[in-house]
Amino acid sequence: MEYKDYYKILGVARNATADDIRTAYRRLAKKYHPDVSKEADAEVRFKEVGEAYEVLKDPEKRAAYDRLGSNWKQGEQFRPPPDWGNQFDFGGAQGGGSADFSDFFSSIFGGGFNAGSSGGRRQQRRAGRGTDQQATIRIDLEDALQGAKRNFTLNNNLGGQRTLTVNIPKGIKAGQKIRLSGQGSPGAAGAGDLLLEIAFNPHPFYTIEGRDLYLTVPIAPWEAMLGASIKVPVPGGGSAGIKIPADSRSGRKMRLKAKGIPGTPAGDLYLVLEVVLPPADTDRAKALYEKMAEEMPFNPRSGLGV
Repeated sequence: MEYKDYYKILGVARNATADDIRTAYRRLAKKYHPDVSKEADAEVRFKEVGEAYEVLKDPEKRAAYDRLGSNWKQGEQFRPPPDWGNQFDFGGAQGGGSADFSDFFSSIFGGGFNAGSSGGRRQQRRAGRGTDQQATIRIDLEDALQGAKRNFTLNNNLGGQRTLTVNIPKGIKAGQKIRLSGQGSPGAAGAGDLLLEIAFNPHPFYTIEGRDLYLTVPIAPWEAMLGASIKVPVPGGGSAGIKIPADSRSGRKMRLKAKGIPGTPAGDLYLVLEVVLPPADTDRAKALYEKMAEEMPFNPRSGLGV
């Protein structure tokens, strides 16, 4: 099959930044969108641009693609090295793209290799094979932190149900897909595959963005103004001690490196400070607030000119 130069498709250099890649994708996707483009090959170009962006936007997929090396040039016949499909781990999710992606994409990321064959030849799609199906499954954050085996019940179009046991790889992200071979639509030459897209259940503490986690940390006014040493929970259990810098404000972010979802690289845990006021629900509390008002003249609206 022909090697695809994703950088050339997007019109960016091989050292392009993530912002460069995103900007190029948005421009080309708008240009070739089949609903608005008058180009004869708009649909084909639109799919090529989407496939290129799917690879280059993800640091792990991009790194794996770059490992093909500079010896592979546009127009050459691409033959993956032996066991290439087993050499990288995208959080355990196989088939990280759409069924519309090319054979070249599937040969790298789709788990379509026969690892025991000489030269890592890709298994050919048989005529009459059933179509692939897709579904979304929701997992808990703890499943991605440690890895897990879970049972999921899926509904089909005929009103029936089936229960599948799925291995959740450690470090998987929202949007990644797990491929279950032979679990798709039946066909004369065998069933297609089932692609399960990962989504997360809401967590009581953490907000999930990729492999990064965000935790809102309430602090008292005196902790914010004077600084303090406090403890915060960390993903997977336990706690970590942190120092709140003096003169902190609500919205300030503090980072605990590699405390997010595991991966290469691991995600970070971001602590978002939120100053919380004590309630004036007793006479003593009210008296303290009145004393502050007398001894600490402060106009929070001074910036408004009033």
